[in-house]
Amino acid sequence: MDLFNRSHKTVIAMAHIGALPGAPLYDADGGMDRLIENVIKDVEKLQDGGVDAIMFGNENDRPYELTASVESAIAMTAVVSAVKPLLKVPFGVNFLWDPYATVAIAATTGASFAREIFTGLFASDMGLWEPNAAKALRLRRQLGRPDLKLMFNINAEFADSLDTRSIALRAKSAVFSSLADVLLVSGPITGQPAEMSNLKSVRDAMPDTPLFANTGVNIDNVSDIMAIADGCVIGTHFKVDGDTWKPVDGDRVHRFMDRLRGLPTAA
Repeated sequence: MDLFNRSHKTVIAMAHIGALPGAPLYDADGGMDRLIENVIKDVEKLQDGGVDAIMFGNENDRPYELTASVESAIAMTAVVSAVKPLLKVPFGVNFLWDPYATVAIAATTGASFAREIFTGLFASDMGLWEPNAAKALRLRRQLGRPDLKLMFNINAEFADSLDTRSIALRAKSAVFSSLADVLLVSGPITGQPAEMSNLKSVRDAMPDTPLFANTGVNIDNVSDIMAIADGCVIGTHFKVDGDTWKPVDGDRVHRFMDRLRGLPTAA
């Protein structure tokens, strides 16, 4: 399946990994075995619910870092590698918030796609945020993975852009100068939807580039969002009680996918 074929409304579900070794919330008693066990449980429910792809992310490595630690990057690679044999759908990787580590983990684990903040300049909870798209894309080439699709989140969560250009112009520039394969539009924080005006502005500016809603998609707003976007990334809505930090709720996944596949725009 081509995840980014615009004739199909694609759902990429998040498999949130618990805090990795070295992070403040790491469960040292459970260790890596428990991390892997919990991710496997979530993946099984997501696949059973019919999602199109799964993306592994280290959302629980709070407070977030802009440069991956060696121990965290190695641990995430180990988790993805352990779960990979159980996957029935394509998968991707996002190491928050390091595009270089994200590409490295994605390329070495055989992921189909990777998501990160690759471009821009932001004031954020983590301080001044200045990603390096050139370094990440050169690594993708050096590792022999030009096929690895890169999803560019152009308005970062937990941050505000210091770029005064419109979001539409930033999106156009990301494709032109930094070779974005897919554009993502986010809300201000995990679980909150993107502004519809932002989605529409990017869609109008870049009609031929795959566009995904990156946060806050749920069963109540999916119809409106998918009328504009080609797909979405979902984490929070698929969790028990819609709580980002709880396990995946299989019933919520089934209900959402049934709703999406029943939409005229998903035909």
